[in-house]
Amino acid sequence: MTPRQLSPAWSRLWHRFAEVERNAFLDGARFFAPSLPAIFSWGLVTGVAMSKSALTVPQAIGMSLLVYAGSAQLAVLPLFAAGLPIWTVWLTAAVVNLRFLIFSAALLPHFSYLPGWRRTLLGFFNGDLHFVYFMQRYAEPGYAPGKEGYFWGMALINCATWQVSSLVGILLASLFPDSWGLALAGTLALIPVMVSTINSRSTLMAVVVAGVVALLCFDLPYRLALVLAVVSAIAAGMASDEMAARATLRGIRRRGPEARTREQASGPQAGDRP
Repeated sequence: MTPRQLSPAWSRLWHRFAEVERNAFLDGARFFAPSLPAIFSWGLVTGVAMSKSALTVPQAIGMSLLVYAGSAQLAVLPLFAAGLPIWTVWLTAAVVNLRFLIFSAALLPHFSYLPGWRRTLLGFFNGDLHFVYFMQRYAEPGYAPGKEGYFWGMALINCATWQVSSLVGILLASLFPDSWGLALAGTLALIPVMVSTINSRSTLMAVVVAGVVALLCFDLPYRLALVLAVVSAIAAGMASDEMAARATLRGIRRRGPEARTREQASGPQAGDRP
């Protein structure tokens, strides 16, 4: 048998993918690695919150593995504690996760060539942070070598870190007193990560608008403030991009006549045909 045949199953699976995709996968994982401490702290907070709620340990583990959406998980915990009908829980989780519908629509032009089941899988493993990183790296839609591998490199390392930290929080919740303020610690850990994604005026505008809308709508039911903040941020970012594009176009049009006037004033240049 060859060394390839003797290699473990995971290694054989790894080598089934093209080299460019494997290299892009590693690039995505390395790029996302600095964000892992913040992801771990947020997952830990979510796990502790689930364990200290009305859920049993198996129920909390099942929610972490199947739902895989920290905001939705935290949003429905008070509903479980209040004993509200299950449809209320489902509706709240759906509303909170509406932003992923927007994210999926943004990813579709990049992966429209994939079969439906693979696009569904991409959608399940999508997340807020690595969605932003992916869109920053790949502005142009359509197929590009390594694009899918880069996405999966970030997505899988994010999912693994989240699940491990969440399970640690669920199983060891009794070791974390409420007085430690883990929720605040998790939020503070995420702030530097989010700030690092602000690399343009449009992004800054989107962040500011999202923050203002979230604060103004904080008391809305079903965490609607989160959805409104996401929609407002996208609208603000698009409006900022449009205004910047129009300003650039006006500058080009303004410079055009000026350039022609300078050429006419300078007269024939050396080497020009008579």
